[in-house]
Amino acid sequence: MIEMDTMNTNAVLCRGVTKTYGSGSTQVHALSGVDLEVCLGEHMMLVGPSGSGKTTLISIISGVLDHDGGECRVFGREFSHMNRYEKTLYRKQNVGFVFQMFNLIPTLSAAENVAVPLLINGVSRSEAVDRARDVLNRVGLGDRTYSLPDQLSGGQQQRVAIARALIHNPRLIVCDEPTSALDHETGHKVMELLHETAIGVDRALIVVTHDARIFSFANRIAKMDDGRITYVTSPHHYLENEKQN
Repeated sequence: MIEMDTMNTNAVLCRGVTKTYGSGSTQVHALSGVDLEVCLGEHMMLVGPSGSGKTTLISIISGVLDHDGGECRVFGREFSHMNRYEKTLYRKQNVGFVFQMFNLIPTLSAAENVAVPLLINGVSRSEAVDRARDVLNRVGLGDRTYSLPDQLSGGQQQRVAIARALIHNPRLIVCDEPTSALDHETGHKVMELLHETAIGVDRALIVVTHDARIFSFANRIAKMDDGRITYVTSPHHYLENEKQN
C-alpha cells in the first residue's frame, strides 16, 4: 500500500493549478491558477457558472485528469509524482467519485455496479455483492439490487452511482452534481448519507453543485469563475453575497 503523509492537515492542497485543452486558435484555459485548500474532516462545495472549471478541478483532484502546471496534493501526495500504476492504486484505495453522467456499466445489475470498487480491490465477488446490497439499502434502493441501469430512473441511477462511490470507504469522496436528478427529500437523504460517511478526522468530501437546497450541508463554499477560485466562505455568507450581487 502507498504511504501517505499523515502529518498534513489538508486533505487537498492546490496551488496555482492550470489546465489547458486544445492548442492554437482552439485553445481553452479551463483552469488558470487555482488555489484551494480542503481541510481534513471538511465538506467543501464548489459552485459557479457552467464552464467555470469545476468539473475539471475535481477531475484533477481525484486523479482522473492530469494538470498542466502548479501543485495538487491529496493527503500529502502529488499525483504528478506518481507513475500510472501508483496513481491507479492510490485512487482505488482512497478516492470515490460520483460522475455527473453516472457511468454505470449497462450489462451489470445495480448491485454489481456498486460492487465494482471492491472487486478492483480484491474482495471476493460474493462478499462484494453482499456489501453492495447493504449500501443500496442505505440509499433507498434495496428493492432494485437486480435491476439493470436501463430499468432504473435517472434519480435511481444517480443513487447507484453514489452507493458505488461509498462502498470502499474512501478517504476522499468527490461528487459532480449528486442531487441534480433527485427530489428535495431524496436529495437531503443522500446528502446526509454522504456527509455521515465522508466526514471524519482523516476524510473529506467535495461536492460540485448548482443546488442551493443542499448548501447548508457544506462547511465552506468555494466560488469558481473563469478557471479560478474567486472566494471561499461559509454557506450563510455565500448566500448573502449572492443576494447583494
